[in-house]
Amino acid sequence: MQFSGYRRPNGTVGVRNHVLVLPSVMCANHVVELIGKRVPGVVPIAHPTGCSQIGADFEQTKRTLAGFAANPNVAACLVVGLGCETNESKALARAIAERGQRVEVIGIQEEGGSTATIARGVGLAKDLLRESERCERAPAQVSDLILGTECGGSDAFSGITANPALGRASDRVVAEGGTVILAEIPELVGAEHLLGRRAEPGVRERLYELVERVEARAAAMHVDIRGGNPAPGNIAGGITTLEEKSLGCIYKGGSSVLREVIEYAERPSQKGLVVMDTPGQDIEQMTGMVAGGAQVVVFTTGRGTPTGSPIAPVIKVATNTPTFEKMRENMDVNAGDVLDGNRTIDEVGDEIFAWIVDAANGKQTAAEILEFRDFAINRIGPSF
Repeated sequence: MQFSGYRRPNGTVGVRNHVLVLPSVMCANHVVELIGKRVPGVVPIAHPTGCSQIGADFEQTKRTLAGFAANPNVAACLVVGLGCETNESKALARAIAERGQRVEVIGIQEEGGSTATIARGVGLAKDLLRESERCERAPAQVSDLILGTECGGSDAFSGITANPALGRASDRVVAEGGTVILAEIPELVGAEHLLGRRAEPGVRERLYELVERVEARAAAMHVDIRGGNPAPGNIAGGITTLEEKSLGCIYKGGSSVLREVIEYAERPSQKGLVVMDTPGQDIEQMTGMVAGGAQVVVFTTGRGTPTGSPIAPVIKVATNTPTFEKMRENMDVNAGDVLDGNRTIDEVGDEIFAWIVDAANGKQTAAEILEFRDFAINRIGPSF
């Protein structure tokens, strides 16, 4: 099936055409924000990372920022650094360029202060925006898509309506030759064996390693993972155990063969169903999938979650009609129709798939219309 997207020089296809203004370190956040205010049309983001990080934690932050900037939905990126950070801005820009992305870089110390940096940044951002406007949509295939799947604010209906319906849509994306990311490793605990049964040789073992890593991390902190998962809202929505939540969570990935297991913010190397190591925390999870190349995200929710992405359309699917009606401005699809007896899971799955294609063609989701641009990087180590 075709859609109309933006073909990038590196061979990927975007469904949006953003110019991103990205701080390499939190110290540049305010300068990035002011550049964004003075150049309407660019997408500035902020984050509390980039300095005093070492080892795997630093590498993950750098990988996430580089992957996010090189997402196909981004036409070009302006990196703004300070000049003394661990995540050195020119090194980050090189990592972005190595992924085939158009990138410029400036530094506050090198430019001689904030005012001069903002002035130069405004000029560069305007130039990148003009360049991006020359990009035109062209025919593309669903096989060019990476779909991110997510559930947040889950309730007892998530595993009955929205997640199975999303699973049907995921299977259609895979059948078209596309890629689907299933994430939230803490929310696979207790159901990993069911997913493992349909994993390719060697992939099952890798999946089990990630689950064991999550459990070991909780044990090292001397805490019970069930203190935060299921969350209080999940419990209020009728979920009683982590295993029960996990059984509902895996439905999002459909019934396809599990082809690959990847690290947080890593780009899949295989087509088909892929598992990414992310936390269950919604915004950190979504950031990781988009940094891994997901151009579109489908987000199921029972309690109601307004979260969106700075650069990717996020399609919201309510698990029940009361939540859909109560938070109508935040929702795109009502899977509660299944409970109400008005539609089948397959029919809602067809609507979700149609939404994925429509969003790829440029139709705005509720989260985009309301300008939700949530961004957070998963941390796996302390700052020093």
